[in-house]
Amino acid sequence: MTGEGPQGETKSADIAHLCAIAGLSRASFYRSREPKLTKRDDADLADLIQRLALKRRAEGYRRIARRLRNEGLIVNTKRVLRLMRADNLLALRRKPFIPPTTDSGHKFPVAPNLAARIAPTGPDQLWVADITYVRLAEGFVYLAVVVDAFSRKAIGFALDDHLEARLALAALDRAIDARHPPRGLVHHSDRGVQYASAEYAARLDALGLQRSMSRPGNPYDNAKAESFMKTLKAEEVDGRAYADLADARARIGAFIDDIYNADRLHSALGYKSPVDFEAEFRKADTAIRTAATALSPN
Repeated sequence: MTGEGPQGETKSADIAHLCAIAGLSRASFYRSREPKLTKRDDADLADLIQRLALKRRAEGYRRIARRLRNEGLIVNTKRVLRLMRADNLLALRRKPFIPPTTDSGHKFPVAPNLAARIAPTGPDQLWVADITYVRLAEGFVYLAVVVDAFSRKAIGFALDDHLEARLALAALDRAIDARHPPRGLVHHSDRGVQYASAEYAARLDALGLQRSMSRPGNPYDNAKAESFMKTLKAEEVDGRAYADLADARARIGAFIDDIYNADRLHSALGYKSPVDFEAEFRKADTAIRTAATALSPN
């Protein structure tokens, strides 16, 4: 066998040929050349994983692995999964009891489904809205939320002890105040009476926002809003004991603003937080616009 390069380094083709003869993959060959990990290495990594997992409870092994790589550690997800399983740190997903929050048996007009045809390419093109319940020590309260479908950022939310249209309106008003949406933005929701009400429709119409509602019996039409609710339940609400409405408002608000929007890594966003994802988009968009202006004739 001949070699090329300094120290007679084996050519890649030779390695492939030898692996084929031996019945081994090239990945196995290169893996055999890597330094072996000691039990001490595993113990040190397990300690770091435990601190991350306890700080961000219910975060899965893929996001923990990404956080470790973001810190410069060379580690694969299988190893993180093995160590988290050994320490019983894997996120537990329980299917909660859900009181009814959607009343679609009303006589208000139902908007067509516009969201099914939209693949947003930037913020404030498509908003999705939903309502869920939150259990208190005694009874339930209800959370309405508006999410930007492009960045998954929760841009407006309201928590109260009723399911009247003003709950959904309070969340919408917070989103409007925070984003100042452009005319033509599509607002999508289920067919619940809160979103179909005359008051809610009038607020959207006054701003030139397009109304969109899910098709009956189709759980995928409002999937991004429901995904937010699932994350909220799994990582904040389930297992918590909120003393009262004020306590729930404070703690859920802190989770949405400080963890979900600003810190949680979203796989759909390339393992970035919604805040970072939007910041990177706006930075790139500004650079493109600046370059286009510089190239345009005077």
